[in-house]
Amino acid sequence: MVKGERPPVPERLPAPVVDAHTHLDACGAVTAADVTAMVDRAEAAGVTRVVTVADDLAAARWAAEAATWDSRVFAAVAIHPTRTKEFGAAEQSEIERLARQDSVVAVGETGLDHYWDYSPHDAQQRAFRWHIDLAKRVGKPLMIHDRDAHDDVLRILDEEGAPEVVVFHCFSGDLEMARRCVNAGYVLSFAGTVTFRNARALQEAAKFVPAEQFLVETDAPFLTPHPFRGRPNEPYCTAYTVRYLADLRGQRVEEVASSACRNAERVFRLPTVSSVTPREW
Repeated sequence: MVKGERPPVPERLPAPVVDAHTHLDACGAVTAADVTAMVDRAEAAGVTRVVTVADDLAAARWAAEAATWDSRVFAAVAIHPTRTKEFGAAEQSEIERLARQDSVVAVGETGLDHYWDYSPHDAQQRAFRWHIDLAKRVGKPLMIHDRDAHDDVLRILDEEGAPEVVVFHCFSGDLEMARRCVNAGYVLSFAGTVTFRNARALQEAAKFVPAEQFLVETDAPFLTPHPFRGRPNEPYCTAYTVRYLADLRGQRVEEVASSACRNAERVFRLPTVSSVTPREW
């Protein structure tokens, strides 16, 4: 195993799945050919579609455009909470314009980050409230970044009134946080972090979440699943996390993949392919 090399592309899953949160540009994609090569590798592992997510204005423009290059790619746009120190009318206008495009299936990632200190908490909260309102106005899911800010995120969602669909990207809470989110009707998306050896509390949460309220994602190029932690991540690595979740939850791999795929189709209003049998797809 060579540090810096991508993990091997795993055996194809027995049912298709969606990488619900990735950053194709940060993975090194620039051109349409780059995007196609990445999603080809993903499809070889059974990851048939991806949602590429923005964290700043340039990335939002790129994601919305990239989602027109390949029918397997969709976009989410927002300003990441750590980048909200300067977030004014011009940025808001552009994010709203992009969020209304057909290629964009969610408003995200937005939320709160109390780990880094790049943006003041009051600026983050103002931006988060604005994105909540935007998601409701455009009628698209809200994709949340929540790092060390569970109580404040839930409080603001309550104060503002949550959009119809809320996704906690890279869910990082414990069993109690998962209960609060599930009871509120939110969807929890699990990344490679759930496979880490020190993630006992997160694993308990992942076992608890109902089949209709979870997604899987990579957050690539970050958070590569065990045993490849620290190596570059790509959407195809979703397959490793699916297999881990199946073992953790005591389910067949096909069941976990199919549930996550159906949920992604419902949440992001994607064309339905999960009814295709494993031999046919």
